[in-house]
Amino acid sequence: MQLHYNPRRMAYNTLLVELADGVLTVTLNRPEVHNAFNDELIAEAVDLFEHVDTDAARAIVIKGAGKTFCAGADLNWMSRMVAYTRDENVRDSSHVAKLFALMNSCPLPIVGRIQGAAIGGGVGLAAVCDIAIAMSDAKFGLSEVKLGILPALISPYVIAKIGETHARALFLTGERFEAERALRIGLVHRTVDTIEELDAAVYETVTQLKTAGPEAVRECKKLIAHVVSHELVDAIPYTIEAIAERRVSEEGQEGMKAFLEKRLASWIVN
Repeated sequence: MQLHYNPRRMAYNTLLVELADGVLTVTLNRPEVHNAFNDELIAEAVDLFEHVDTDAARAIVIKGAGKTFCAGADLNWMSRMVAYTRDENVRDSSHVAKLFALMNSCPLPIVGRIQGAAIGGGVGLAAVCDIAIAMSDAKFGLSEVKLGILPALISPYVIAKIGETHARALFLTGERFEAERALRIGLVHRTVDTIEELDAAVYETVTQLKTAGPEAVRECKKLIAHVVSHELVDAIPYTIEAIAERRVSEEGQEGMKAFLEKRLASWIVN
């Protein structure tokens, strides 16, 4: 899937978007409400992920402005939902579902920079990040049942990340949990103690991603998605074809030759 990114689309009301050195940094920019989702943020984020240029960017970093990563749904948005009909709820939910599906299938690796709290949809964002790094004092929660509703739209991605057993415990209780537990169950991949360490860890991760072949990274994401969604008997032929294609590809040839010749591959910028 080739996505095209139009620089004119960088002007959003709820997002700050910066493309620099091959990294597209997307900041949820509603700090006054802890970067909570509303319909405008969802629409702008859908637009953004529909138009990412995989030639201009090598990785995406998702972060939140201020002290909080994302507090889930905006209270004003929720107050309007109370009066929605079932059909209106279906339409509204379809937009949110589209955003998470776009992020989950994005060809570029997504790195989450998590501070403060990730609640509800914020946990969903962490789940669709390929690599999530959190402050050790960050708080997480799937609190929808406390409101009599469900974490339905984010459930495919959260369950894929943490597994059924942890989903049962956290979905059903709606309890808050610490970064240490998020790390232990696989929701995040690393925790750090300070903001400076958080930024350094994100930078280190992005640097690692940029040393990998850009096409290989995209194909790896496709490989993972295929293997986890197919039976072994169907996955094996795909894996055989996938490695054969990469070995004869221009990028694969360059990467293997660079290794054998003890030099940097052409996609690595000093």
